Amino acid sequence: MNHALIIGQYVPSNSVIHRLDPRTKIAIIFFFVIFVFFANTLTSYAVLTLFAVGTAVATKIKLPYILKGLTPVWFLIVFTFVLHLVVTKEGEVLFRILSYPIYSGAVEQGIAISLRFFLLILVTSLLTLTTTPIEITDAIETLLNPLKKIKFPVHELALMMSISLRFIPTLMQETEKISKAQASRGVDFRTGPMKDRIQAIVPLLVPLFVSAFKRAEELAMAMEARGYQGGEGRTKLRELRIEKIDILAFITFGIVLIGLFLTRA
Repeated sequence: MNHALIIGQYVPSNSVIHRLDPRTKIAIIFFFVIFVFFANTLTSYAVLTLFAVGTAVATKIKLPYILKGLTPVWFLIVFTFVLHLVVTKEGEVLFRILSYPIYSGAVEQGIAISLRFFLLILVTSLLTLTTTPIEITDAIETLLNPLKKIKFPVHELALMMSISLRFIPTLMQETEKISKAQASRGVDFRTGPMKDRIQAIVPLLVPLFVSAFKRAEELAMAMEARGYQGGEGRTKLRELRIEKIDILAFITFGIVLIGLFLTRA
């Protein structure tokens, strides 16, 4: 197991991306995700990748650290690519692996879907790396404010989402501790028939769920002890404001979107 997953972790810095209003970051990421699925040419994918990598560089967080933090999802990305090679049978036969034909359409779709997956994980990670959980909560609550008119629990939803993001790395670390403890007792997660490997996961899941419920109970007790009563009457230490830097970020992203429209087939 690996607790290197960076989603949910916050890295303090004074970069341009850190100083952006969290609502700006969430809005840009929202539209970025939409346009990732509309990309259909090599040029449009290149534009999206350059924007995502450029944003990662602008965070002043070392790029190797960010890429290493994506290690737990590399398997899914590679699996997605290989799955398309096996399933998709469109286009011309490029080559054969042990007499199995690999089609051009399979390679193209595999690269496209894998790249989409990578970009989605990367930009989501950049949000949590540059934004504190409380900023994410405030931003989501502000963006969903209109739903309060229909009695929708906006604050509670925003709090749940931010807590979920915050506890991802904690659960990853807990998973690694439990897996090492089970391995020291002779449990083998990596070798043997698939049936035995699946059964070996059970001793890992049970204590993991117990630990998760225990942490949730401790968090609830801590919130109650501090007088938490939901969003009613709650004040904010730092009011969210759209600054010039946010306007510049929207303009920059707008230029990227124009480039995407011009490069679409």
